[in-house]
Amino acid sequence: MENCSTTILNMTRNFDVAPERVFDAWLNPEMMRKWLFTLEGTNKVAQNNPQVGGTWEIIDHRDGKDYRAIGEYLEIDPPTKLVFTFEMPQFSETVDTITVELKELQQGCEMTFTQNIIVPHEENWTQSDIEKALGEYHEGSEHGWNLMFMGLKELVETGKISYKGS
Repeated sequence: MENCSTTILNMTRNFDVAPERVFDAWLNPEMMRKWLFTLEGTNKVAQNNPQVGGTWEIIDHRDGKDYRAIGEYLEIDPPTKLVFTFEMPQFSETVDTITVELKELQQGCEMTFTQNIIVPHEENWTQSDIEKALGEYHEGSEHGWNLMFMGLKELVETGKISYKGS
């Protein structure tokens, strides 16, 4: 795919638990199905092979439709760093890269999240069309992750997520 640009989304979150607990939530299918691109009530598949070169897959069922997210693990260094690819083949052939870095604090830990978002262009787009699309993808992703990270925080700190709706 030759026509695309990249926007980088950076987010930081603090958790009142050890980094191991947050790291585990990214890789343990029982935890993944509660917050990562899905919720327990709508999850159909949450499976992975958590090793470098291994893949992961999550299928969420909403409004009568299956949403499938897949990727491959590029780097796994517990409990400090995880790098993996993310794609939703039914919507786009672009592949994003996500990096999660955890560092221990005196109380709990800090998670730094970085997503390289690939934004496809149409042939005839102007620079302002491209910038608008980059902004929309960035904002949409940030909104989605913000909701997910609220669930993640509740999950790692209390063991459950209360569904407040999105």
